[in-house]
Amino acid sequence: MKRSAWRYLWSAHDIRRKLLITLLILAIYRLASHIPVPGANKEVMAQILASGGATGNLINILDLLSGGTVSRFSVLAMGVYPYITAQIILQLLTPIIPSWQKKMEEDPREGQKWQEKWTYYLAVPMAALQAIGQVNIFNSTATRIGLAPVIQNFGFHYLLPSVTIIISMTAGTMFGIWLGELISEYGLRNQGLSLIIFAGIVARIPSTFSTIYADQTTRWIGLIFMAILSVITIFFIVIVQQGRRNVPVMYPGRRVGTRMSMPVKGTLPLMVNMAGMIPIIFAQSLLTFPSIIASFFTSAKSATIANIATFISNTFGGTGNAYWIMYFLMVVFFSFFYTDVLFAQQNYGENLKKVGAQIPGVSRGAPTQRYLTRVLRRITLPGAVFLGVVAILPWLVGLVVPFGQSTGLLLTSSSGLLIVVGVVRDVFFSIDADLKLHGYDDTLLVR
Repeated sequence: MKRSAWRYLWSAHDIRRKLLITLLILAIYRLASHIPVPGANKEVMAQILASGGATGNLINILDLLSGGTVSRFSVLAMGVYPYITAQIILQLLTPIIPSWQKKMEEDPREGQKWQEKWTYYLAVPMAALQAIGQVNIFNSTATRIGLAPVIQNFGFHYLLPSVTIIISMTAGTMFGIWLGELISEYGLRNQGLSLIIFAGIVARIPSTFSTIYADQTTRWIGLIFMAILSVITIFFIVIVQQGRRNVPVMYPGRRVGTRMSMPVKGTLPLMVNMAGMIPIIFAQSLLTFPSIIASFFTSAKSATIANIATFISNTFGGTGNAYWIMYFLMVVFFSFFYTDVLFAQQNYGENLKKVGAQIPGVSRGAPTQRYLTRVLRRITLPGAVFLGVVAILPWLVGLVVPFGQSTGLLLTSSSGLLIVVGVVRDVFFSIDADLKLHGYDDTLLVR
Protein backbone atom coordinates (compact mmCIF):
# COMPACT_ATOMS: atom_id res chain seq x y z
CA MET A 1 0.00 0.00 0.00
CA LYS A 2 1.29 3.46 -0.90
CA ARG A 3 1.28 6.09 1.81
CA SER A 4 2.34 9.70 1.61
CA ALA A 5 5.55 10.95 3.23
CA TRP A 6 3.55 13.85 4.65
CA ARG A 7 2.63 11.66 7.65
CA TYR A 8 6.23 12.28 8.79
CA LEU A 9 5.78 16.05 8.63
CA TRP A 10 5.60 16.57 12.39
CA SER A 11 8.06 13.80 13.31
CA ALA A 12 10.87 15.36 11.22
CA HIS A 13 12.46 17.65 13.83
CA ASP A 14 14.11 20.01 11.35
CA ILE A 15 10.93 20.55 9.31
CA ARG A 16 8.84 20.91 12.48
CA ARG A 17 11.23 23.59 13.74
CA LYS A 18 10.95 25.50 10.45
CA LEU A 19 7.15 25.38 10.56
CA LEU A 20 7.00 26.57 14.18
CA ILE A 21 9.42 29.43 13.49
CA THR A 22 7.38 30.44 10.44
CA LEU A 23 4.11 30.44 12.39
CA LEU A 24 5.69 32.41 15.25
CA ILE A 25 7.04 35.12 12.92
CA LEU A 26 3.71 35.38 11.11
CA ALA A 27 1.97 35.80 14.47
CA ILE A 28 4.40 38.61 15.35
CA TYR A 29 3.68 40.29 12.01
CA ARG A 30 -0.08 40.12 12.57
CA LEU A 31 0.30 41.58 16.08
CA ALA A 32 2.46 44.41 14.77
CA SER A 33 -0.14 45.16 12.07
CA HIS A 34 -2.46 46.49 14.79
CA ILE A 35 -0.04 49.25 15.86
CA PRO A 36 -1.55 52.49 14.45
CA VAL A 37 0.32 55.36 12.84
CA PRO A 38 0.62 58.25 15.34
CA GLY A 39 -2.40 60.53 15.05
CA ALA A 40 -4.35 58.41 12.53
CA ASN A 41 -8.15 58.72 12.54
CA LYS A 42 -9.55 55.24 11.84
CA GLU A 43 -13.15 56.46 11.67
CA VAL A 44 -12.32 58.75 8.75
CA MET A 45 -10.48 55.90 6.99
CA ALA A 46 -13.57 53.70 7.32
CA GLN A 47 -15.73 56.40 5.72
CA ILE A 48 -13.26 56.81 2.83
CA LEU A 49 -13.32 53.06 2.18
CA ALA A 50 -17.11 53.15 2.07
CA SER A 51 -17.23 56.18 -0.24
CA GLY A 52 -16.38 54.25 -3.44
CA GLY A 53 -14.94 55.97 -6.49
CA ALA A 54 -11.44 55.55 -7.90
CA THR A 55 -9.62 56.37 -4.69
CA GLY A 56 -11.97 54.22 -2.61
CA ASN A 57 -11.48 51.26 -4.97
CA LEU A 58 -7.70 51.64 -4.93
CA ILE A 59 -7.62 51.90 -1.12
CA ASN A 60 -9.85 48.81 -0.83
CA ILE A 61 -7.40 46.85 -3.01
CA LEU A 62 -4.45 48.06 -0.93
CA ASP A 63 -6.37 47.15 2.22
CA LEU A 64 -7.03 43.64 0.88
CA LEU A 65 -3.41 43.02 -0.10
CA SER A 66 -2.14 44.40 3.21
CA GLY A 67 -4.50 42.31 5.33
CA GLY A 68 -6.59 45.19 6.66
CA THR A 69 -3.64 47.33 7.77
CA VAL A 70 -4.69 50.23 5.51
CA SER A 71 -8.18 50.50 7.02
CA ARG A 72 -6.56 50.55 10.47
CA PHE A 73 -3.80 52.85 9.14
CA SER A 74 -1.21 50.70 10.84
CA VAL A 75 2.55 51.28 10.69
CA LEU A 76 2.49 48.25 8.37
CA ALA A 77 -0.07 49.88 6.05
CA MET A 78 2.35 49.67 3.11
CA GLY A 79 3.14 46.01 3.80
CA VAL A 80 6.27 44.83 1.97
CA TYR A 81 5.24 46.38 -1.35
CA PRO A 82 7.94 49.12 -1.39
CA TYR A 83 10.47 46.28 -1.50
CA ILE A 84 8.57 44.60 -4.34
CA THR A 85 8.36 47.93 -6.18
CA ALA A 86 12.12 48.44 -5.79
CA GLN A 87 12.71 44.91 -7.05
CA ILE A 88 10.56 45.50 -10.13
CA ILE A 89 12.32 48.81 -10.87
CA LEU A 90 15.75 47.17 -10.78
CA GLN A 91 14.54 44.29 -12.95
CA LEU A 92 13.19 46.72 -15.55
CA LEU A 93 16.33 48.88 -15.50
CA THR A 94 18.82 46.01 -15.77
CA PRO A 95 18.28 45.37 -19.55
CA ILE A 96 18.39 49.13 -20.21
CA ILE A 97 21.69 49.90 -18.40
CA PRO A 98 24.55 47.99 -20.15
CA SER A 99 26.85 47.86 -17.10
CA TRP A 100 24.11 46.29 -14.97
CA GLN A 101 23.23 43.76 -17.66
CA LYS A 102 26.91 42.86 -18.07
CA LYS A 103 27.22 42.32 -14.33
CA MET A 104 24.25 39.92 -14.35
CA GLU A 105 25.56 37.99 -17.39
CA GLU A 106 29.19 37.61 -16.27
CA ASP A 107 28.44 36.14 -12.84
CA PRO A 108 24.72 35.47 -12.22
CA ARG A 109 25.26 34.61 -8.54
CA GLU A 110 27.19 37.77 -7.72
CA GLY A 111 24.80 39.75 -9.90
CA GLN A 112 21.87 38.39 -7.93
CA LYS A 113 23.53 39.33 -4.62
CA TRP A 114 24.25 42.82 -5.97
CA GLN A 115 20.63 43.20 -7.09
CA GLU A 116 19.29 42.05 -3.71
CA LYS A 117 21.57 44.49 -1.85
CA TRP A 118 20.45 47.47 -3.93
CA THR A 119 16.83 46.38 -3.65
CA TYR A 120 17.10 46.86 0.12
CA TYR A 121 18.75 50.25 -0.35
CA LEU A 122 16.08 51.38 -2.80
CA ALA A 123 13.24 50.05 -0.64
CA VAL A 124 13.92 52.66 2.07
CA PRO A 125 13.33 55.80 -0.06
CA MET A 126 10.50 54.01 -1.88
CA ALA A 127 8.82 53.34 1.48
CA ALA A 128 9.28 56.98 2.56
CA LEU A 129 7.84 58.29 -0.72
CA GLN A 130 4.93 55.85 -0.56
CA ALA A 131 4.23 56.92 3.03
CA ILE A 132 4.04 60.57 1.96
CA GLY A 133 1.83 59.65 -0.98
CA GLN A 134 -0.53 57.54 1.14
CA VAL A 135 -1.05 60.24 3.75
CA ASN A 136 -1.57 62.96 1.12
CA ILE A 137 -4.05 60.85 -0.87
CA PHE A 138 -6.01 59.91 2.25
CA ASN A 139 -6.09 63.49 3.55
CA SER A 140 -7.05 65.02 0.19
CA THR A 141 -9.75 62.38 -0.37
CA ALA A 142 -11.19 63.01 3.09
CA THR A 143 -11.24 66.77 2.46
CA ARG A 144 -12.84 66.32 -0.96
CA ILE A 145 -15.78 64.32 0.44
CA GLY A 146 -16.24 66.71 3.36
CA LEU A 147 -14.45 64.82 6.15
CA ALA A 148 -11.70 65.78 8.56
CA PRO A 149 -8.14 64.83 7.52
CA VAL A 150 -7.06 61.30 8.33
CA ILE A 151 -3.91 62.72 9.92
CA GLN A 152 -3.90 66.25 11.27
CA ASN A 153 -0.80 68.46 11.14
CA PHE A 154 0.91 66.79 8.20
CA GLY A 155 2.97 68.76 5.69
CA PHE A 156 5.87 71.20 5.40
CA HIS A 157 4.39 73.46 8.07
CA TYR A 158 4.40 70.58 10.59
CA LEU A 159 7.89 69.21 10.02
CA LEU A 160 8.45 67.24 13.23
CA PRO A 161 5.06 65.40 13.28
CA SER A 162 5.36 64.68 9.55
CA VAL A 163 8.88 63.26 9.87
CA THR A 164 7.72 61.13 12.81
CA ILE A 165 4.87 59.66 10.77
CA ILE A 166 7.09 58.98 7.72
CA ILE A 167 9.77 57.33 9.86
CA SER A 168 7.22 55.16 11.69
CA MET A 169 5.64 53.95 8.44
CA THR A 170 9.02 53.34 6.78
CA ALA A 171 10.25 51.50 9.86
CA GLY A 172 7.08 49.37 9.83
CA THR A 173 7.71 48.38 6.22
CA MET A 174 11.36 47.52 6.85
CA PHE A 175 10.29 45.55 9.94
CA GLY A 176 7.91 43.53 7.76
CA ILE A 177 10.68 42.93 5.20
CA TRP A 178 13.03 41.84 8.00
CA LEU A 179 10.44 39.37 9.31
CA GLY A 180 10.07 37.99 5.79
CA GLU A 181 13.83 37.50 5.55
CA LEU A 182 13.84 35.72 8.92
CA ILE A 183 11.24 33.29 7.58
CA SER A 184 13.34 32.66 4.47
CA GLU A 185 16.47 32.08 6.57
CA TYR A 186 15.19 30.14 9.59
CA GLY A 187 11.70 29.01 8.51
CA LEU A 188 10.41 27.92 5.13
CA ARG A 189 13.24 28.71 2.74
CA ASN A 190 12.69 31.48 0.15
CA GLN A 191 9.04 31.89 1.15
CA GLY A 192 9.27 34.81 3.60
CA LEU A 193 7.85 37.80 1.72
CA SER A 194 5.28 35.63 -0.04
CA LEU A 195 4.01 34.31 3.28
CA ILE A 196 3.83 37.84 4.71
CA ILE A 197 1.53 38.87 1.86
CA PHE A 198 -0.34 35.56 2.08
CA ALA A 199 -1.02 36.04 5.80
CA GLY A 200 -2.47 39.49 5.17
CA ILE A 201 -4.87 38.29 2.49
CA VAL A 202 -6.01 35.22 4.41
CA ALA A 203 -6.61 37.33 7.53
CA ARG A 204 -9.29 39.29 5.64
CA ILE A 205 -11.31 36.28 4.48
CA PRO A 206 -13.19 35.63 7.78
CA SER A 207 -14.34 39.26 8.01
CA THR A 208 -15.49 39.11 4.38
CA PHE A 209 -17.57 36.01 5.06
CA SER A 210 -19.05 37.66 8.16
CA THR A 211 -20.04 40.66 6.00
CA ILE A 212 -21.90 38.36 3.61
CA TYR A 213 -23.53 36.50 6.51
CA ALA A 214 -24.73 39.78 8.03
CA ASP A 215 -26.82 40.50 4.92
CA GLN A 216 -30.03 38.62 5.70
CA THR A 217 -31.45 39.12 2.21
CA THR A 218 -28.74 37.22 0.33
CA ARG A 219 -26.99 35.47 3.22
CA TRP A 220 -27.08 31.83 2.17
CA ILE A 221 -27.28 32.46 -1.55
CA GLY A 222 -24.22 34.71 -1.29
CA LEU A 223 -22.23 32.22 0.78
CA ILE A 224 -23.02 29.26 -1.47
CA PHE A 225 -22.41 31.24 -4.64
CA MET A 226 -19.09 32.63 -3.43
CA ALA A 227 -17.94 29.22 -2.18
CA ILE A 228 -18.65 27.67 -5.60
CA LEU A 229 -17.01 30.61 -7.37
CA SER A 230 -13.92 30.31 -5.15
CA VAL A 231 -13.55 26.58 -5.87
CA ILE A 232 -13.88 27.12 -9.62
CA THR A 233 -11.41 30.03 -9.55
CA ILE A 234 -8.88 28.01 -7.54
CA PHE A 235 -9.19 25.11 -9.98
CA PHE A 236 -8.39 27.26 -13.00
CA ILE A 237 -5.63 29.13 -11.17
CA VAL A 238 -3.91 25.83 -10.39
CA ILE A 239 -4.27 24.66 -13.99
CA VAL A 240 -2.74 27.85 -15.41
CA GLN A 241 -0.03 28.18 -12.74
CA GLN A 242 1.05 24.59 -13.39
CA GLY A 243 1.01 25.09 -17.16
CA ARG A 244 4.35 24.45 -18.84
CA ARG A 245 5.67 24.06 -22.37
CA ASN A 246 8.59 21.62 -22.29
CA VAL A 247 11.03 22.53 -25.06
CA PRO A 248 13.31 19.57 -25.99
CA VAL A 249 17.04 20.17 -25.39
CA MET A 250 20.01 17.95 -26.20
CA TYR A 251 22.82 18.11 -23.63
CA PRO A 252 26.31 16.93 -24.59
CA GLY A 253 27.54 13.58 -23.34
CA ARG A 254 30.16 13.23 -20.63
CA ARG A 255 33.62 11.74 -20.99
CA VAL A 256 34.11 8.66 -18.80
CA GLY A 257 37.72 7.54 -19.08
CA THR A 258 38.46 7.12 -22.78
CA ARG A 259 34.81 6.82 -23.74
CA MET A 260 32.25 9.51 -24.51
CA SER A 261 28.69 8.91 -23.39
CA MET A 262 25.75 9.54 -25.66
CA PRO A 263 24.04 12.98 -25.66
CA VAL A 264 21.35 13.32 -23.03
CA LYS A 265 17.81 14.35 -23.90
CA GLY A 266 16.27 16.94 -21.62
CA THR A 267 13.59 19.60 -21.55
CA LEU A 268 13.45 23.31 -20.82
CA PRO A 269 10.11 24.15 -19.12
CA LEU A 270 8.58 27.51 -20.06
CA MET A 271 5.80 28.78 -17.80
CA VAL A 272 2.42 29.85 -19.16
CA ASN A 273 2.19 32.58 -16.52
CA MET A 274 5.71 33.77 -15.77
CA ALA A 275 4.66 37.27 -14.67
CA GLY A 276 2.47 36.20 -11.75
CA MET A 277 0.47 39.02 -10.12
CA ILE A 278 2.71 41.86 -11.35
CA PRO A 279 0.59 42.75 -14.46
CA ILE A 280 -2.55 43.15 -12.32
CA ILE A 281 -0.73 45.44 -9.87
CA PHE A 282 0.77 47.51 -12.71
CA ALA A 283 -2.53 47.86 -14.57
CA GLN A 284 -4.54 48.73 -11.45
CA SER A 285 -2.06 51.39 -10.33
CA LEU A 286 -1.67 53.08 -13.72
CA LEU A 287 -5.34 52.91 -14.61
CA THR A 288 -6.48 54.44 -11.34
CA PHE A 289 -3.89 57.24 -11.33
CA PRO A 290 -5.67 59.53 -13.90
CA SER A 291 -8.91 59.41 -11.91
CA ILE A 292 -7.15 60.27 -8.65
CA ILE A 293 -5.43 63.27 -10.26
CA ALA A 294 -8.63 64.40 -12.00
CA SER A 295 -10.59 64.25 -8.74
CA PHE A 296 -8.64 67.27 -7.49
CA PHE A 297 -9.98 69.41 -10.37
CA THR A 298 -13.65 68.43 -10.39
CA SER A 299 -14.45 71.53 -8.33
CA ALA A 300 -12.39 73.92 -10.46
CA LYS A 301 -13.77 77.39 -11.14
CA SER A 302 -13.50 76.85 -14.89
CA ALA A 303 -16.50 74.86 -16.11
CA THR A 304 -14.46 73.35 -18.96
CA ILE A 305 -11.74 72.06 -16.65
CA ALA A 306 -14.34 70.75 -14.18
CA ASN A 307 -16.24 68.89 -16.94
CA ILE A 308 -13.06 67.31 -18.33
CA ALA A 309 -11.94 66.30 -14.83
CA THR A 310 -15.36 64.82 -14.09
CA PHE A 311 -15.31 62.83 -17.34
CA ILE A 312 -11.83 61.44 -16.60
CA SER A 313 -12.78 60.65 -13.01
CA ASN A 314 -15.92 58.79 -14.11
CA THR A 315 -14.15 56.93 -16.94
CA PHE A 316 -11.24 55.70 -14.80
CA GLY A 317 -13.19 55.50 -11.56
CA GLY A 318 -13.79 51.77 -11.65
CA THR A 319 -17.55 51.91 -12.17
CA GLY A 320 -18.09 52.08 -15.93
CA ASN A 321 -17.76 49.34 -18.53
CA ALA A 322 -14.98 51.26 -20.31
CA TYR A 323 -12.81 51.03 -17.18
CA TRP A 324 -13.05 47.24 -17.01
CA ILE A 325 -12.34 46.81 -20.73
CA MET A 326 -9.25 49.01 -20.44
CA TYR A 327 -8.26 47.11 -17.30
CA PHE A 328 -8.41 43.80 -19.15
CA LEU A 329 -6.36 45.11 -22.10
CA MET A 330 -3.70 46.63 -19.83
CA VAL A 331 -3.32 43.39 -17.85
CA VAL A 332 -2.79 41.48 -21.10
CA PHE A 333 -0.26 44.08 -22.32
CA PHE A 334 1.75 44.09 -19.08
CA SER A 335 1.76 40.28 -19.02
CA PHE A 336 3.62 40.22 -22.33
CA PHE A 337 5.82 43.19 -21.39
CA TYR A 338 6.97 41.89 -17.99
CA THR A 339 7.42 38.33 -19.28
CA ASP A 340 9.68 39.62 -22.08
CA VAL A 341 11.75 41.61 -19.58
CA LEU A 342 12.20 38.65 -17.22
CA PHE A 343 12.99 36.20 -20.00
CA ALA A 344 15.54 38.53 -21.61
CA GLN A 345 17.40 38.72 -18.29
CA GLN A 346 17.63 34.94 -18.01
CA ASN A 347 19.29 34.74 -21.48
CA TYR A 348 18.74 31.03 -22.05
CA GLY A 349 20.38 31.20 -25.48
CA GLU A 350 23.83 32.07 -24.13
CA ASN A 351 23.48 29.88 -21.03
CA LEU A 352 22.64 26.79 -23.11
CA LYS A 353 25.50 27.61 -25.45
CA LYS A 354 27.99 27.75 -22.55
CA VAL A 355 27.14 24.20 -21.46
CA GLY A 356 27.12 22.91 -25.03
CA ALA A 357 23.36 22.23 -25.09
CA GLN A 358 21.23 22.77 -28.17
CA ILE A 359 17.59 22.72 -29.16
CA PRO A 360 17.22 20.28 -32.10
CA GLY A 361 17.02 22.16 -35.40
CA VAL A 362 17.95 25.54 -33.87
CA SER A 363 21.40 27.15 -33.91
CA ARG A 364 23.07 27.96 -30.61
CA GLY A 365 23.24 31.43 -29.08
CA ALA A 366 21.08 34.28 -30.33
CA PRO A 367 18.90 32.12 -32.66
CA THR A 368 18.04 29.91 -29.68
CA GLN A 369 17.05 32.94 -27.63
CA ARG A 370 14.84 34.25 -30.45
CA TYR A 371 13.21 30.85 -30.91
CA LEU A 372 12.48 30.50 -27.19
CA THR A 373 11.09 34.04 -27.10
CA ARG A 374 8.65 33.22 -29.92
CA VAL A 375 7.55 30.03 -28.16
CA LEU A 376 7.16 31.87 -24.85
CA ARG A 377 5.04 34.63 -26.41
CA ARG A 378 2.68 32.06 -27.92
CA ILE A 379 2.12 30.25 -24.63
CA THR A 380 1.92 33.57 -22.73
CA LEU A 381 -1.25 34.48 -24.65
CA PRO A 382 -3.58 32.12 -22.71
CA GLY A 383 -1.86 33.06 -19.47
CA ALA A 384 -2.29 36.78 -20.18
CA VAL A 385 -5.96 36.35 -21.12
CA PHE A 386 -6.48 34.32 -17.93
CA LEU A 387 -4.93 37.08 -15.81
CA GLY A 388 -7.17 39.61 -17.56
CA VAL A 389 -10.27 37.56 -16.79
CA VAL A 390 -9.16 37.17 -13.17
CA ALA A 391 -8.71 40.94 -12.90
CA ILE A 392 -12.18 41.76 -14.21
CA LEU A 393 -13.95 38.83 -12.55
CA PRO A 394 -15.90 41.11 -10.15
CA TRP A 395 -17.33 43.00 -13.12
CA LEU A 396 -18.13 39.83 -15.08
CA VAL A 397 -19.94 38.26 -12.13
CA GLY A 398 -21.71 41.54 -11.38
CA LEU A 399 -23.16 41.48 -14.91
CA VAL A 400 -24.78 38.12 -14.19
CA VAL A 401 -25.48 38.17 -10.44
CA PRO A 402 -27.12 41.29 -8.95
CA PHE A 403 -25.40 40.96 -5.56
CA GLY A 404 -22.05 39.91 -7.07
CA GLN A 405 -20.12 43.15 -6.68
CA SER A 406 -21.65 44.18 -3.37
CA THR A 407 -20.32 41.25 -1.34
CA GLY A 408 -16.66 42.20 -1.52
CA LEU A 409 -15.52 38.56 -1.61
CA LEU A 410 -15.03 38.61 -5.37
CA LEU A 411 -11.76 40.51 -5.08
CA THR A 412 -10.44 37.80 -2.77
CA SER A 413 -11.73 35.10 -5.10
CA SER A 414 -9.81 36.52 -8.05
CA SER A 415 -6.71 38.64 -7.47
CA GLY A 416 -6.30 37.64 -3.84
CA LEU A 417 -6.80 33.95 -4.53
CA LEU A 418 -4.20 34.13 -7.30
CA ILE A 419 -1.62 35.08 -4.68
CA VAL A 420 -2.94 32.64 -2.08
CA VAL A 421 -2.94 29.65 -4.43
CA GLY A 422 0.53 30.52 -5.72
CA VAL A 423 1.97 30.74 -2.21
CA VAL A 424 0.27 27.52 -1.05
CA ARG A 425 1.62 25.75 -4.13
CA ASP A 426 5.19 26.99 -3.51
CA VAL A 427 5.03 26.06 0.18
CA PHE A 428 3.72 22.60 -0.69
CA PHE A 429 6.61 21.91 -3.07
CA SER A 430 9.12 23.35 -0.59
CA ILE A 431 7.96 21.09 2.24
CA ASP A 432 7.74 18.11 -0.13
CA ALA A 433 11.35 18.70 -1.22
CA ASP A 434 12.46 18.89 2.42
CA LEU A 435 10.70 15.61 3.19
CA LYS A 436 12.47 13.89 0.31
CA LEU A 437 15.77 15.45 1.37
CA HIS A 438 15.32 13.87 4.80
CA GLY A 439 14.77 10.47 3.21
CA TYR A 440 10.98 10.31 3.35
CA ASP A 441 9.69 8.96 0.03
CA ASP A 442 6.18 9.66 -1.27
CA THR A 443 5.73 6.00 -2.22
CA LEU A 444 6.93 4.13 0.85
CA LEU A 445 5.58 0.60 0.96
CA VAL A 446 3.89 -0.31 4.22
CA ARG A 447 3.38 -3.96 4.98
